[in-house]
This record gives sequence, structure tokens and C-alpha cells, in this order.
Amino acid sequence: MINKWLFKHIDNSALIVFRIIFGLLCFLESVGAIFTGWVTKTLVEPKFTFSFIGFEWLQPLPGNGMYFYYAIMGAFALGVMLGYKYRFSIIGFTLLWAATYLMQKSSYNNHYYLLMLLSSIMVFMPANTYASIDAHQNSSIKSFSMPQWCKWVFVLQLLIVYTYASVAKFYPDWIDTTVIELLMKGKKNYVLVGEILQQKVVHYFLAYGGILFDGLIIPLLLYKPTRKYMFFISMFFHLFNSIVFQIGIFPFLSLAFSLFFFEAETIRNIFLKQKPLYREGAVILPSKKTVLLALFSVYFIIQIALPLRHHFIEDNVLWTEEGHRLSWRMMLRVKHGSTSYTVENKKTGNRAVINLNHYLTAKQKRSASTKPDVMWQFAQRLKQEYQAKGEDIAVYVNSKVSINGRKYKLFTDRKVDLASIEWRALAHSDWILTSDLEAK
Repeated sequence: MINKWLFKHIDNSALIVFRIIFGLLCFLESVGAIFTGWVTKTLVEPKFTFSFIGFEWLQPLPGNGMYFYYAIMGAFALGVMLGYKYRFSIIGFTLLWAATYLMQKSSYNNHYYLLMLLSSIMVFMPANTYASIDAHQNSSIKSFSMPQWCKWVFVLQLLIVYTYASVAKFYPDWIDTTVIELLMKGKKNYVLVGEILQQKVVHYFLAYGGILFDGLIIPLLLYKPTRKYMFFISMFFHLFNSIVFQIGIFPFLSLAFSLFFFEAETIRNIFLKQKPLYREGAVILPSKKTVLLALFSVYFIIQIALPLRHHFIEDNVLWTEEGHRLSWRMMLRVKHGSTSYTVENKKTGNRAVINLNHYLTAKQKRSASTKPDVMWQFAQRLKQEYQAKGEDIAVYVNSKVSINGRKYKLFTDRKVDLASIEWRALAHSDWILTSDLEAK
């Protein structure tokens, strides 16, 4: 029964159009990162980057290397859009995007993570079987259909993203609009909408609208009577995010997902008028069906489990950030920190306070002042640098952090040498002091 449902063939118009839009947006993201200066500020100007722990060997290419890197990534994206050597192009883009995602986290963004997942999923999709150079050059791959699982992989991935994003908002500082108010203060000078965004009624609308939208968007897009209305609400939501938060291609990519919820005939009539409409019917079991099912089963188990891990780690994730990444906890808090690093020569006992400006960019300093994993990584880097000069040092971090406008509170144990301890990926680090987020 499950085989019949997953491998029944349906019209592939949604996937074909999505491939074209996806490729175009990935191209714009790659090239735009060069021309907006993002590559310069994030990957060229820093002396080093804070990679994900375990990927320290991933560092930006020297000189102008990262500009060429992003240009090549843009070329791969164009190959995806045009359906030219599709499998090679999408694998190339996925590997390069994953590497650049893992090599720096000062500009961490859930949307960058989502793009890495989506491009990985697209590797397995038969997305070049129509309206592609590949299909034009090799008519044997031309097809008007796809297995039904191709649609539901996207739907399930989106359901996970939006559901966790909605559930994460059920905490006091979101419910009472504290977070929204703080986020909107930075938009006060926006033309036309700046003052409107400061109104309390708008804060409540955005806070509760965000919970409802994230929680209901996928079910109501699947339900035909509400589909059209939710699409227009989705347009407003994502365009609002694009204007107010300026988050690049991702509002438009999110709108492109709507393709998988509308009838194939509607998609075909709007975008692919010359394409024959495939009527559902044939069930074609691939030779590697078991491998495919096992692969996606493991993938989705991991996707469901990762956002839950912070529940098994001591203290509040808003404070510790342990279990925060890869969990769809999007724009949930405003966090500020004031942090100093002191190195002590273990042999002489001499101490010196590190001038962060000699090591870090402004964005890196913000991460090194509020994020414990970055604090630990910077301590390790300082230790390595001093070791290269023949000095054995301890690194002590004095950090005070403010969450959602609260008073600054001591964040780290100033007596712990961060350079001498191991990172605990799935457990609480005792040098992060206990939170007290009740009083404001």
C-alpha cells in the first residue's frame, strides 16, 4: 500500500517549475553575495572564520578565492535552472553551499540551513526531465511525470520547519510581544512603515499572526477550500519579511513552495502551456526502492529529532544556546553581550586582556560576546596562537549577557580556563552559569 502511494506517478509540472525558480534564486543568492559585499565582509575581511565545531579545517580561500568560489557556485545554480548537466550542477552547488555554510557561523541563518537541505533533496529529484537542456539533448530522459514521493518530501520538510517555528514561539517574551517590540525598534526609521511598526496593536498582530501562520500554513495549503486564501496570506507574510527584515531570496523561495500544493493543471496552464498534462496512474517501483526509502526515513528522523535536543540539555536554550542551531528557532530573541578575554601565562602567571579588535570583525565580536560555542572556539584559537610562540596559556572569559531587554547578568564562570576543556555537543557546559529569565 505504501509503495503504491509513494511510487504512483503524478504530473511533474510543479517540480519542473520549482527547479527553474530554485536555480534562478540560488544564482541570485550566489552572485548577490559578491556584489552586495557579503562575501567581502563575511569571508574575505576576517582573519579567520568561526566554523561549525568539527569543521575547523574549512576556512575561506585566500586572496580573491572566495569571489571565484561564489561565481562557480552561481554557475552551478544556472546549470540547475537550465537543466544543463543537472545532476552534476546540483551536486556541485550543494557541496559548495554546504561548505560555505559550515565554514562560518557569524552570519548564521536558518534560511541558509534550509537551502542546504533543499539543495541536498534536489540531488535526488528527477527535475530535469522536461524544459531542460538535458531533456532536449537526450530525449530518452524526457518525462511528464514523477513519483508522488517527490512532492511529499518537500511537504514534509516544510511541515517540520513551520511546525517547530510555531511551537518555539510559545514562550512568555513572544506571547507578551517583548521580542517583536525590540525587533521593530530597529525599523523605526523605515520610510512609510517605520512608525506603524512601533504600534502595540501591530506587535500583537505580528506575534500571534506568526504563531498562527507557522502552525497552520501547511495544513491549510493542503486543504483545497482554504488553499487560495492561504497563498495570498503567504504572499503578504513573506513580502513583509522581505521588506522589513531584508532576508534575501528566501521569502521568494518560500512562495515557490506553493507550487507543490496546487493542482498540476493549474501549474501547467500558468507556466508550461506547451507541456502535455499527465494523468495519474502508473506505479513504477525503482530498482533501488529500499535504499531510497531507508535514506529518506533516516533523514526525516534526524530532522524531527534535532530540534528536540535542547529539551534534554540542562537550562534554558534562550540563555545557553545549546541546541539552538539547526532547530528552526527563528528570530525568537534579542541578545546582547559584553565580554572580555584574559590570557594567563601558566609559567609566569602574567595576565593580559585581549584586544578583540586585533582578531575579530564587528560581527564576529558580537558572536564571541554572546554565543558559548564561539567563546570556546576563540579560546582554543588563542591557545593555539600562543603555543606557536612557545607559551602555554589559560583563557578566562568574563561575559555578561542581556536577553530580550533584561538587565545584563553574568554568563560565564570567570574561573574556568576555556582553553583546557572539551566542547560538549549534546550536554550542558557547566561553565555557562544558570539562567534567570523570569524578571525583566
